[in-house]
Amino acid sequence: MNTDAIVNTTNEEMTGYSGVDKAIHRGAGPLLDKRCAEIAPLGLGEVKVTPGYDLPAKYIIHTSGPVWQGGLMGESAILRSCYTEALKKASEMGLSSLSFPLISSGAYGYPKDRVLKFAVGIITEFLYTHEMQVYLCVYDKTSYQFSRELFREISEIIEDDSSDFVPSPLSRRECAYEASVPLREEMRAARPAAAFSCSTAAPKSKQSSAEGKTLQEYMKNMDDTFARKLFRLIDERGMTDVECYKKANVDKKTFSKIKCNPDTYKPSKQTAVAFAVALKLNLDETQELLAAAGLTLSKSFVFDKIIRYFISKGIYDIFEINEALFEFDQVLLGC
Repeated sequence: MNTDAIVNTTNEEMTGYSGVDKAIHRGAGPLLDKRCAEIAPLGLGEVKVTPGYDLPAKYIIHTSGPVWQGGLMGESAILRSCYTEALKKASEMGLSSLSFPLISSGAYGYPKDRVLKFAVGIITEFLYTHEMQVYLCVYDKTSYQFSRELFREISEIIEDDSSDFVPSPLSRRECAYEASVPLREEMRAARPAAAFSCSTAAPKSKQSSAEGKTLQEYMKNMDDTFARKLFRLIDERGMTDVECYKKANVDKKTFSKIKCNPDTYKPSKQTAVAFAVALKLNLDETQELLAAAGLTLSKSFVFDKIIRYFISKGIYDIFEINEALFEFDQVLLGC
């Protein structure tokens, strides 16, 4: 991960014994082994920092997690300390981006789905009061247990109107569950191209007749741009800009671009939908916001139908929606 720092889950001796720890030591090179021997031991739930050496990251924040013993030996308190101390250290160092593994979920046996839910909660809580780009990386989909009941319901929704269904071109099978608020903008280049179904057609009630008008006259009667409509909705909902872009899983830099270019900014579909979720818009309101960017939610794409499902049920937890999108190999909300 090309972030300012990565978090390494290690043992108290910091020896690069297995799993993530072994891979990081192998990637960083022999100088990491030497430095770890100098600063060991590392207490449970504590953190220590080394350079990243040959890794893309500038720093490695090492932490020692708990061995799973059924959850009756204070494992959750130690695990919480691992995540919070790493976040705190990164903040103290002035870092802008950080990548986590699922701490203690390998050789130490902590159930992966429990670690994932636990980590998402801690990171989310931290990022509501701090500006940082945080990634939570998992090895594969077996690292969490998506709700089977929810999977069944969404699958049924997707299968409805099967004659209109078009396989989504947005499938992504990367093993990174991005639970960040906000996400790292520079990593967008590594994502699949946003090949969404789009429509420039506004609702009929919004269209104005061109009859008897010159093109110049007709073009004067324009609806609000996406940005201006977004800012109006933020004000109408009584939200602050910061509250809105954090709930949308969008970073401050991207929101600043929107503010500085209200007449020309064109969002990706996942960014536009993320703002609709943050603002808790209903389906009609969501379509109006998307139309301002020349986009729409159709019934022909998996991504669109999943978004429709959650909005129609009044579920606006962006991380819950992203879990569903991840389960169905779709691009995640935010940017």
